[in-house]
Amino acid sequence: MEWWTQQGAGWIGGGVGAGIGLLGGLIGVLGGLCVPKGKAKPLVLALFAIMIGAGAISLVAGVVALIDSQPYHVFYPLLLIGLIACGVGGGNLPFVLKAYRQAEARRMDAEELRRG
Repeated sequence: MEWWTQQGAGWIGGGVGAGIGLLGGLIGVLGGLCVPKGKAKPLVLALFAIMIGAGAISLVAGVVALIDSQPYHVFYPLLLIGLIACGVGGGNLPFVLKAYRQAEARRMDAEELRRG
């Protein structure tokens, strides 16, 4: 028995895809505004964790759907959302962490210069 209909797959894929897209946009805005200054690190990293975690859950569900012989309209949106969320989140996370390390190094250098 299929988990949902083709129409349900459209709603699920569109809704979850839009949610992941909005989350990515929020990460992008915060990344552009806060990361170079070393601000909001816990928030930005938490958003990355949510994106990657949601992607991993979606990937696992997609693989389970494949194993369960679910139709294309069930496993495809799960796998697609999972691959995009994990790929974008996991692919950009090292760059964000590097930018935070650079901001911290600049802050420490500025403190040393102030002390003389």
